[in-house]
Amino acid sequence: MAIGSAATANLIYSISCDRRHAHVPCVLYNFKNYNRFLLRKCDRPSSIGRFRVCGESKTEENKVRRCSPCLEKTLLTSQSNVALASDEWRAVPDIWRTSAEKYGDRVALVDPYHDPPTKMTYKELEQEILHFSEGLRVIGVKPNEKLALFADNSCRWLVADQGLMAIGAINTVRGSRSSVEELLQIYNHSESVAIVVDNPELFNRIEKTFSSQAVIRFIILLWGDKSCLDLAINAVDGTSVFNYKEIIDLGRESRRSLFDSDNASQHYMYETINSDDIATIVYTSGTTGNPKGVMLTHKNLLHQINNLWEIVPALPGDRFLSMLPPWHAYERACEYFIMTCGVEQVYTTVRNLREDLKHYQPHYMISVPLVYETLYSGVHKQISTSSTIRKLVAFAFIKVSLAYTKLKRIYEGTYLTRSRKEPPYLVLVLDCLWARIVAAILLPMHILADKLVYSKIRSAIGMSKAGISGGGSLPSYVDEFFEAIGVKVQNGYGMTESSPVTAARRPTCNVLGSIGHPIQYTEFKVIDAESGETLPDGSKGIVKVKGSQVMLGYYKNPMATKQVLDEDGWLNTGDIGWIAPHHSVGRSRHCGGVIVLEGRAKDTIVLSTGENVEPSELEEAALRSALIQQIVVVGQDQRRLGAIVVPNKEEVLLAAKQLSIIDANASDLSKEKMTSLVDEELRK
Repeated sequence: MAIGSAATANLIYSISCDRRHAHVPCVLYNFKNYNRFLLRKCDRPSSIGRFRVCGESKTEENKVRRCSPCLEKTLLTSQSNVALASDEWRAVPDIWRTSAEKYGDRVALVDPYHDPPTKMTYKELEQEILHFSEGLRVIGVKPNEKLALFADNSCRWLVADQGLMAIGAINTVRGSRSSVEELLQIYNHSESVAIVVDNPELFNRIEKTFSSQAVIRFIILLWGDKSCLDLAINAVDGTSVFNYKEIIDLGRESRRSLFDSDNASQHYMYETINSDDIATIVYTSGTTGNPKGVMLTHKNLLHQINNLWEIVPALPGDRFLSMLPPWHAYERACEYFIMTCGVEQVYTTVRNLREDLKHYQPHYMISVPLVYETLYSGVHKQISTSSTIRKLVAFAFIKVSLAYTKLKRIYEGTYLTRSRKEPPYLVLVLDCLWARIVAAILLPMHILADKLVYSKIRSAIGMSKAGISGGGSLPSYVDEFFEAIGVKVQNGYGMTESSPVTAARRPTCNVLGSIGHPIQYTEFKVIDAESGETLPDGSKGIVKVKGSQVMLGYYKNPMATKQVLDEDGWLNTGDIGWIAPHHSVGRSRHCGGVIVLEGRAKDTIVLSTGENVEPSELEEAALRSALIQQIVVVGQDQRRLGAIVVPNKEEVLLAAKQLSIIDANASDLSKEKMTSLVDEELRK
């Protein structure tokens, strides 16, 4: 890799066309230390023993060192002439300096299920990110280069993600449960140059395919031992492999040398990350449809960090439970935001969720509807398995509380309605008065239920302040149940293309059945699907959204970008919905302006897990089978996909005979056997 001389603050890199033979450049100020580090690793007997070492040191005029302005303010002011006007955040990693200064010794992260278990304060987290980012510079990562980050939720994922952003690199993210084909597709389409991988198990699962179909400069292992890695990739052209600790150690030593040097600034051309620079590329549909890489800038993500406080007014010391995959834009943006509030984030897993809710008693939990559905089912199952008397009493209490909270919504003015016409004033007054009287009659029973039943449920599931739901549609029965037992659940809405949050219910205006008001500096409008004209409040149509959180576009896909993003910056969500009309009095007086969604205008299916699936791809694949005559894939807002299938009975009968499922002379096939054959064919 040749680096041109720096005549201005923006250098242009000349990169070899064959990345397979591009050496990892050694950083000028620390070349000897880095060279000794690699040589020490080569001397040790190990299954991963061949690190490539740059043997020649070439004289270079200057190197670009792109920095996150607030995070590296100390370095920029001491080593360069870069002027920093204020401490205003211009890049996502800037938040860590501010948080370290405000909450230094407070616990930021607790990660109990990885080896080793980890607990970090805000100051330690800031230093870890700085060391990791510097370690990336040492091994040759350059601004604007893309690195694939294939890993699950953990403290090291956060450090790697922010370390990459802090040097102006771009990460392309996905979880370890994705198929090898999907990960390869993302890696190659994004033009990534290296992989940051979760653990040896994931590495060993992808190494055979990647070694033959991808060009990889180096690999960073976040968790686990390098000795557990297979050799195929490493054997090809000496691909370097680093573990997490080695990157941290390289960065720590390099930063020490940099601050100790009197003339370090002579070797660098310093520049700061711009808020319009791309921070990450998030792929929305993978192999379940044509992959689209959503380009999110620092400005997009900072919009979320600066404006989610209205939805989650977290205080220093509040505890959050984190379990969603971090490549999910919803989890990611919320995680960035809450860490600016001085909270303690605890990482958990689906397997440990129930125990951790009880043990850690989180004040908040940010998750998808499926988690709340699971909690709802768990509570109902526990009640159903209790004694007959307890079961009858508990369900009677819940029924009373559901009626009480519905009446409460009426007299408090948060009962949703679509009608633009207001009834006569006297009718509205009597309506609210009636609701108050009946609610007052039910209140003693509700208080008793709270003391005997609901308090025990709340102590088991935590969420003493609120549960925030997003990434899919929250079923109304789940929403109403949690309201009845005194657990506040706030529903929100967004898309990966909008970083993602665009609307959410507020703690003080939690209108059930809606996704709440738009968050700050965000606009909504509803248009007619055919004419494109803006519709009045209460009218159903296609929902569009606009704001500084809306993506830059789809990576290398201008046609798809043009389909969803118009010239004025309006993003077509593809959802059908309406905006609640404003009423001055009555049961809906506080609902004006909230957004209500009623389904998808396009074919994309959104599961309750938050995953987007394009059904046409699956339908086309299924129709290639002779056994299937027609098929429609379904599953909107459900946990799993389903399908309505019309089988080709003649072909199914023939297949059953060939497989000796029925006699050769049989003229019919039972429904059970036909379903079994079609199901097996679908799985193929």
